[in-house]
Amino acid sequence: MNEAITYKCPGCGAAMVFNPDTQELSCPYCFTTYKVDDYLKESAESSNDDEPTQDMKIYHCTSCGAELVSDEFTSATICGFCGNPTLVSDRLKGKFTPSLIIPFKLDKAAASQAFVNWAKKGLLTPGDFRSDSTIEKLSGIYVPFWFYDVHSTNYMHGTGLRVRTEDHSDHYYTVTDYYDVVRSIEADFIRVPADASAKMADGDMDKLEPFDYSELRKFEMPYLSGYLSERYNYTADDMKNRIYKRTDKYITESTTECLAGYSSISGRTDSPQSQVVKDEYALLPVWMLNYHYKDKDYTFLMNGQTGRIVATRPISNARTAAAFVISFIIVLIIAMIGGVILW
Repeated sequence: MNEAITYKCPGCGAAMVFNPDTQELSCPYCFTTYKVDDYLKESAESSNDDEPTQDMKIYHCTSCGAELVSDEFTSATICGFCGNPTLVSDRLKGKFTPSLIIPFKLDKAAASQAFVNWAKKGLLTPGDFRSDSTIEKLSGIYVPFWFYDVHSTNYMHGTGLRVRTEDHSDHYYTVTDYYDVVRSIEADFIRVPADASAKMADGDMDKLEPFDYSELRKFEMPYLSGYLSERYNYTADDMKNRIYKRTDKYITESTTECLAGYSSISGRTDSPQSQVVKDEYALLPVWMLNYHYKDKDYTFLMNGQTGRIVATRPISNARTAAAFVISFIIVLIIAMIGGVILW
C-alpha cells in the first residue's frame, strides 16, 4: 500500500504547506521556503523510486459524503461543505490526476478579512455570523473543472429592415427597405470552463468566473499542501451538453454583432452547432464557508485567485424587528416635530 504524500521540510522535518503570497512551499516552524519545481527536483534526486508517484488520497466525509482530495497534512481539517471534522481516508490516482492547476493567490487571512468586510454590510445579519468560530470554518478548496476547446458554427437567416424618413417639400415619407440577410459564422472558444463537482451549485461557480488563465500551471501535488480538493463527479463527456449551451449562446451573440446597419431583423433563425476538440482536467481555488441558521444553509464562496465573492446572508428576526421599531420611532418623532411646527 502506498503511503500518503507529505512534504517534509529539509530543515526541521515538519510538514510544509503552499504559501499563496510567495507561491512557494513554506515551513511554518523554521520558515524554510522552496519553489515547487526545486523541491520536486531535489526530492526526485534523493528518492530511491524510479517512478515517483503522484497518487492522491481521498477523505470521505462521514456526514455529507463529499470526496475531498488532499495530502496527509490536511486530513484533520473540517469538511468545507458541511463542517464535519471526521474524515475517512482512501486513494485516488490515475485518470483522476489533474493536468492543470491555478494555485491559491489569497491566503486564509485575506479570505477571512474579505468575509468580515462582506458580512458587515449586512445590517440584519445575526451577530454571531462574524464570530471567530464561524470564520474558522472557512476552508480553501480546489474545485474540479473541465476546460474545453470548442469549434462552433452558426448559420443565420432572416429579413433585415432598414427604415428611413424622406422629406418631400411639406410631406414626410417613411420608407422601409427589406433585405434577405444570411450570415455564416465560425469561431473557436478556448478553455471554456465547467465545474465538475456535484456539491457545488453550477450557477454559483459560473458567477465566480473569470479566473486568470495566465496563472495556470502544470499540476503538481505540493500545490495541494494545506488545502482540500474535491474529486470530479462528472466526466468530460458528462459535461459536454452544458458546454454546448454556452458555446451555442456565444456563437449566436457573435452573429448578432455582425448585423449592424439594420433597424431590426425579422423571422430570424439560427442553427448553432458546437464540437469539443479538446478537454483538460484542472483544479481551481475557492474559499468556502457553510453557515446553518434557522434550519437553512447559507454558503459563502470566494474566488481564491481574484477575490470575487458569491454569497447570501442570513437575516436575524430579532435585528429585523429592532430595525422596524427604530424606524417607526424615527418616523413618529419626525411627524410630531412636523406637527409642532405647523401648529
